[in-house]
Amino acid sequence: MPPGSDTSAAAVGASAAPAAPPRPGRAARLAALARREAARTGLAAATGTGLAFAFPPYDLWPLSVLAVAALALLTHGRTARQGAWTGFVLALPFFFLLLRWLNVVGYDVVFGLSAAEALFVGALGAGLAVTSRLRGWPVWGACLWVAEEWARDRVPFGGFPWGRLAFANTHSPFTPLAALGGAPLVSFAVALAGGLLAFAGLAAWRLRGSGAPRGPRPLLPPVEAAAVAVAVTVAGYAVPVPTKADDTVNIAVVQGDVQKPGMDFLGRPMMILNNHVDATLDLARDVRAGRVKRPDLVIWPENSSDLDPFQDKVAYARIDQAVRAIGVPVLVGALVDHPTKAGYVYNEGIVWDPKTGPGASYTKQHPVPFGEYVPFREELSKVVSRLQRVPRDFYPGDHTGVMKVGPARLGDVICFEVAYDEIVRETVNAGARALVVQTNNATFGRTDQPEQQLAMSRLRAVEHGRAVVTAATSGISAVVGPDGEVRERAPEFTRQVISASIPLRDGTTVADRAGAAPEWALAIVGLLSCAAALLTGRRKRPDQTMDKKGQQ
Repeated sequence: MPPGSDTSAAAVGASAAPAAPPRPGRAARLAALARREAARTGLAAATGTGLAFAFPPYDLWPLSVLAVAALALLTHGRTARQGAWTGFVLALPFFFLLLRWLNVVGYDVVFGLSAAEALFVGALGAGLAVTSRLRGWPVWGACLWVAEEWARDRVPFGGFPWGRLAFANTHSPFTPLAALGGAPLVSFAVALAGGLLAFAGLAAWRLRGSGAPRGPRPLLPPVEAAAVAVAVTVAGYAVPVPTKADDTVNIAVVQGDVQKPGMDFLGRPMMILNNHVDATLDLARDVRAGRVKRPDLVIWPENSSDLDPFQDKVAYARIDQAVRAIGVPVLVGALVDHPTKAGYVYNEGIVWDPKTGPGASYTKQHPVPFGEYVPFREELSKVVSRLQRVPRDFYPGDHTGVMKVGPARLGDVICFEVAYDEIVRETVNAGARALVVQTNNATFGRTDQPEQQLAMSRLRAVEHGRAVVTAATSGISAVVGPDGEVRERAPEFTRQVISASIPLRDGTTVADRAGAAPEWALAIVGLLSCAAALLTGRRKRPDQTMDKKGQQ
């Protein structure tokens, strides 16, 4: 064989072998990655849009479970940064649609608040991506949902709880769980059911792609996960919701109405007060004529007096006239000037007796930032002229709203305070036998906001085993039983008086006794799971590096 023949044969053999496909260039790889990320981003935005329809007035609560499942799948196996982007993209359209009732102030406010709230869900997405590497990740993901809501309910400026998973499930199989662990336990159960569905879907997909035999055993993990998801969903039906009354009281809720919705709902001075006075005088005439049974007490809404009755003699006289005519105590909502701090005002519920006049009162503890007070007013007013529409800052109260109104010991909660777990729970634990939510939704009339707030009252009723009476200037006024069912309601922008008998209860629920402990425990577990995932990932990196070097 001539010299070099081996080399020539090898060359011939090599030339005869099929050539390996060329590796895609960097530009092609980046283009493929961009297409995948664009699809993922689009799916996240679509999921957030769908999640908004889980909330009132649509109440398609199963969408909340599916949205959790979708976010779990979209963040599974991703980096923390990718998970954060996915969470933010999901949350931005969700909050924009949920909070679009703020457009009466401006769409820039809707977008700004939506973006701020979406940052929290971005952090959640990062946590979901990191913990998806751990065994049992649906559980850790559900805990992270609670941690995200815990943070969003508290910061900044006392937080903004709108959009919690629990508030989409105020009339669903999950609702009774509120009697055990409050809104946080409801959110946890919804998130756990969604995470388990994601686990089942991912397991089924991997099974399908692995080519494993399709006997009953390989299908068991996804089937088991789906079955547990269903079990979590219906577990609330096994929870007893306490509703037995220790006593009853007859009430009348006066919805006096306003002339127009929006930022200028107040109109001219005395207009709203006169509406509530006149409606109460009509009620008194009906009582005297025997057409209506005399109530034991009457409830007016927040801001039913648009003037300080202690400063304006005409306003005082009109309220006193109405209370004396009906002959029973009236819980009056009024704005009262701060006695020592100029420029500050109290948002109060005042018990007005037909014989002794104004007595006990409750001052709203949690004024709404930028709606009832302006943080950093001096600095921000220089650049945001719109803040001048909040001319005075509301001064917060320092105690619960438990007051004796006639024969009943009621707990007063004013407007947005119904969204905050701690305020409502402390009111019940202080001895409230029923809850009253005095509210003024006229600014957001004919939007989704009144329905969303009423849904919170329904959840609170189940959580605390208490009847909840919502008194609104323009609607929706309603009476909710301890089981969360709406027994009476008045439509928006009508003058109407609701007469009803409500149960009074002394017993407390497990949620009342447990307090914030379940929320703290679940949130801490979620954060610890993130720490565990990060530590586990760091320990694996040196081994992975050595493997790569050994393969080179």
